[in-house]
Amino acid sequence: MLPFLDALVRKRAGNCCEYCRVPQHSSSAPFQIDHVIAKQHGGQTIAGNLALACFACNHHKGPNLGGIDPQTGKKVWLFNPRRHKWQRHFRWAGAILVGRTPIGRATVVVLAINLAHRVSQRGALIAEGVFPP
Repeated sequence: MLPFLDALVRKRAGNCCEYCRVPQHSSSAPFQIDHVIAKQHGGQTIAGNLALACFACNHHKGPNLGGIDPQTGKKVWLFNPRRHKWQRHFRWAGAILVGRTPIGRATVVVLAINLAHRVSQRGALIAEGVFPP
């Protein structure tokens, strides 16, 4: 990764995961630069295809481009931080991330955003007054 791209992605994201919005300072592991469209699917290493992701979101997303909306059972694209508005697809219910749309719901499931330990971490950040961003 070119240093200028790394810096651009981190600054653009405000040092928060672009999927679950957890701040970098809350993690002992450095956040990763995610290829929104994975290289194996033809995704390029350019600013328009890169997003900042916490280890958990990046690990669960992997090369996935889509998922199944748990409400409708239909295949949908995952949330793309370069094309979609976060607030349109997600909302917070305390420390739980709720998908507002098929894209949001599928993304929450595929990225395992509401696993118990992740919700607990966000709850602690809420109690500290530093979350949501």
